[in-house]
Amino acid sequence: MRLQTTVFGITLGMAAVLYSQAPRPPRGPMVPPLEEAGFHSIFDGKTLGGWDCDPDFWRVENGSIVGETKVGHQPKQNIFCIWKGGSPGDFELKLQYKLTGGNSGIQYRSVEMPSVNKWVLKGYQADIDAEQRFTGQVYEERGRGFVALRGQIAYIPDGKKPGSIGSTGNDAELKGLIKTDDWNDMHIIARGNTLIQLINGRVMCVLVDDDKANRKMDGEIGIQLHLTTTGMKMETRNIRIKTF
Repeated sequence: MRLQTTVFGITLGMAAVLYSQAPRPPRGPMVPPLEEAGFHSIFDGKTLGGWDCDPDFWRVENGSIVGETKVGHQPKQNIFCIWKGGSPGDFELKLQYKLTGGNSGIQYRSVEMPSVNKWVLKGYQADIDAEQRFTGQVYEERGRGFVALRGQIAYIPDGKKPGSIGSTGNDAELKGLIKTDDWNDMHIIARGNTLIQLINGRVMCVLVDDDKANRKMDGEIGIQLHLTTTGMKMETRNIRIKTF
């Protein structure tokens, strides 16, 4: 398929990542870490300097940005700890996260929604949840919803709904690579209209977004704190970015 060939050939780096995800036995080798050159830290591990968030729910603890809710202590809606260092378009973002309960995600190419409330974002999200039902997929917060499921290479034609044009692997196998109540490595690649999300060295999904009216080509980065009934805790550390 010509479109699928285009997806794999967008850049040499992306092609290498996707090629390494060809079907393999469940115990096959992981993707080796990609080049670290050019990355710089956007969190100093000690303070929330450079980040904007509600201090009632966010703090720094043990070298991590920690967002936490409890029963009876919840925000009015999903809120975010927002990086104020820019609105990157083409970039790679790497970090480690640990989620205890609830639902979270890493927001990118997003815009703030002050008409809704402070610390609210709309845009692409690398979804994360404690039960691993949605972890690894692309979700558009306050937008089109689920746009690329775990295991999919998804394409959104202009003005139409997303559809699958290929696979990055078996959903159950990919789910098995995600650690529950433990630290995971996340890697987000955004180049042009193509988004690639990896967890622990494996491509979880790919999205090619040609929906010109709805896609975002740049925007802010944030960490989500989701509404729950029981409380949750999201810890994020070693956050670094490389822009192009």
